[in-house]
Amino acid sequence: MHANASAPDDAPVPLPITGELDLHTFAPRDLGELIPAYLEACQQRGICTVRIVHGKGTGTLRETVHALLRRSPLVVSYRLGDEHTGGWGATVATLRPQ
Repeated sequence: MHANASAPDDAPVPLPITGELDLHTFAPRDLGELIPAYLEACQQRGICTVRIVHGKGTGTLRETVHALLRRSPLVVSYRLGDEHTGGWGATVATLRPQ
């Protein structure tokens, strides 16, 4: 019997809403749904600063994140992280208060 026999690989995994989203464990194809839903959940909980960790890599994931943030009506502004928030391996977004 497999350890995962009761939970298929595509079963939803509860995601803590803390204002920090590390994308390393997600497939890029899921980001179009994941990021807007996470931003909405943060806003509903009064979390107005969200740190999204995308890694440094080639920049493709960062560009995807920035494109999603640009299109989101919830986002007031965003910027790359600084020395305290992950440098260019993370993006910090400011959300509109609910």
